[in-house]
Amino acid sequence: MALPKRIIKETERLVADPAPGISAAPHEDNLRYFDVTIQGPDGSPFQNGVFSLELFLPEEYPMAPPKVRFLTKIYHPNIDKWSPALQIRTVLLSIQALLSAPNPDDPLATDVAKHYKENEKDAQRVSREWTERYASS
Repeated sequence: MALPKRIIKETERLVADPAPGISAAPHEDNLRYFDVTIQGPDGSPFQNGVFSLELFLPEEYPMAPPKVRFLTKIYHPNIDKWSPALQIRTVLLSIQALLSAPNPDDPLATDVAKHYKENEKDAQRVSREWTERYASS
């Protein structure tokens, strides 16, 4: 089955102009499935971490969001935003930005968000510990 032009163009741009700290490569046997790595941003509790993700573009993309799953364990309150206007690159940059600035007021992981709200310093300590344990290269 042929890929829509939008997916082809987005994939070409990812390969030709990779975002700093992010790599994404489609699988040869399924060009809707990407292996992704994101470097933890400097100055964040995720600094020095390398996070592996998988990204899958459903048939309904871009009207339906890509399915993104962290393969590396992460202690973070919210990584779940989507708008059909976003492209693959933008989604990955958004995830990278969320690593720099967790927002416990709009959580996906309510227990982590509660921890960030009640004791941000300790929550950041746990985020750093998880990064060292699960995402160190």
